[in-house]
Formats: sequence, structure tokens, C-alpha cells
Amino acid sequence: MTHGSTHLLKKLGLSFLTAAYVCMLLILVLFLATVVGVGLVRFWVEEPVSVKENLHFDYTEAHPTAVFLFNGFTSFKGQLKKKHISVPLGHTFFASLVLVMPESDFNRDLGVFQLNAELLSENGKVISNSSQPCMLRYRSSPVRLARTAMMGVPLVLGISGETQNINVEILRHKEDYRRSHAIKVTLHPRAGSSSLPQLYEAEVVMKSHLPWTKELVRNWKWTFYVWVSLYVYIGLLMLLLCCYRPLIFLGIPQLFSDHRVRQFTSEHNELQAGELGDESEASELLRKWRRSRRKRKTPTLEHEGVPETFVGSSASSISMTTKEDVTSVEQDVEDSESVCIG
Repeated sequence: MTHGSTHLLKKLGLSFLTAAYVCMLLILVLFLATVVGVGLVRFWVEEPVSVKENLHFDYTEAHPTAVFLFNGFTSFKGQLKKKHISVPLGHTFFASLVLVMPESDFNRDLGVFQLNAELLSENGKVISNSSQPCMLRYRSSPVRLARTAMMGVPLVLGISGETQNINVEILRHKEDYRRSHAIKVTLHPRAGSSSLPQLYEAEVVMKSHLPWTKELVRNWKWTFYVWVSLYVYIGLLMLLLCCYRPLIFLGIPQLFSDHRVRQFTSEHNELQAGELGDESEASELLRKWRRSRRKRKTPTLEHEGVPETFVGSSASSISMTTKEDVTSVEQDVEDSESVCIG
């Protein structure tokens, strides 16, 4: 009883260890499938390009210009950093210029000025250009006075400023085999004047839009994350089951297999012993039947004067007997015994 309980506890403990090993292996495969699935979807899905960068116009020229380079160096917190902006083929990008202008009397009197933008290729050729007028939004004197009165404290504290932000879309282009390299922006005064606007700062904002098919895939990327990871997980499980089966069933203890082998051997030995017992019983019944037959034939042969002859057969000729033969032999033996008694 104690040995059986100990053996049962060992089997339960080893079963729990095996289950923990298989669970750990499945979790590792799931983690690997998730990483691979997310990586494949990220490699497939394209993201839109979004860039912001300050522009600096050169006012030493008659027509100040500023250049935004897709590849080059940019100044960030006083340090030069290399940048690489690549708009994928088929994307449509929009370039806007944000001008921060003071509400000075000079800018109000200046009125309209012209803004010219050119998209340059790598060899310096113009791919696309645009030109449009710009000016400060008009505000009358009463509106300005009322605004100054209402915003007096924030203006004095520096929380708010007397500025206007002008947002102008300067370019719209669909990227093709002619790769874009730079955007050149030029300020031109209106006709009959040489005055240029006063600027606090200028900033270019570029955003790209995906084609509708790629935009659809991007909007459903989380669904693709789940399904692609699931398919990769199923594929890895099939690969493990087909090619690395011993790795999965490594946690099955050897004790179980030895116990099963011993159990199978004992059952096989019992089966062989039972078959030998059946054969010996059948042989014993056959010998009794022959003995009874000889006893019945002896008086007949002596009465007829025929010499008694016996034809023997070796016991080795009988390999096995069925249950029907054994039953018939038992009936013959019973009949012979009843005759002998009579």
C-alpha cells in the first residue's frame, strides 16, 4: 500500500512537471510567433511621412530664399543632426509654410507679398512649383483696441503676443520615379514695391497621404497583427510536431515508459501462461479420449480374432486446439466413461 501511494505521488508530481514544461514551451512559441507576426506586418504596412522644420530666409538677397532639404543636416538644440527623409513611391505629400508675423504697422501697410515654392529633384531640375499671394488678416482699429484691452494682462506678462500665424499650402505632389530632393521657398514683394514682410520665424510642415489600398491596410493593422501572429503560431506548432517531436515530449518521465514496459511484459507473460495451460488441458483431454477408445476397441478385436494394432501419432503434430475441439473431446470422454461403467 505504501509503495503504491509513493508511486502514485511520483506519477502526479512528474505529470505536473511535464504539464508545466509543455506550457512553458507553448508560451515561448507564442511569444516568438507574436514577434514574427508583428514584424511582418510592420514590414508590409507603410506609415505616412510627417516632418516639421524651421526655415531661415536670407534677407541679404533682393528676394530672400530658404531651402528645405530631404537629405542633409538640421539644427536641433544647437547641434547638427543628419536627417534622411524618404517619401515612398505613390505617396502624395502636402507641404505647407507657417509664417509667424508681428502685427506691426509696417506689415499692415505692406499688404500683399508673393510666396513662390519650387520642388527640386536630385539633379537640380524643377519637378513642381507654385506661387500665391499672402498678407496679414485684416483687423480694424476698434477690434485691435478691444482685443488689447481684453488681453492686456496676458500681453504684459508675455503669455500672449501681438502676432499672427499664416498657414499657406505651397506644394502638393505625388511621388514618382523622379525622387524629390529639396523645397525652395522665395519671398517676392508686390509690384511697384521693394518692401518685404517682417517675420519672427518660418516653419515648413510636410505630410504624406497613403494610397487608399495602403491606407486601408494601415487602418486595420491591429487586426493583421492578430491574424498573422495566429497563423505564424499554428505554423510553428506544426513544424514542432512534424520535425521536433522529441523536444515537445522531452518532459515525459522515463519512469512512465519503464512502468508501461514492465506492465506490458507481465501481461504478455500471463497471456502466454494461459495459452500453455489451455494447450496442456487440451492435450490431457486428448490422451483420455485415446485411452478410452483403446479400451473400447480391445474387447472387439479379441472377439473377432484380429490382432491388435495401434497407430500412434506424435504429440508434436498437435500445435493448438480450439474450444470446439476441446468440447467434442470432453463429450467423447464422458460417453466412453459411461460405456465402460455399463
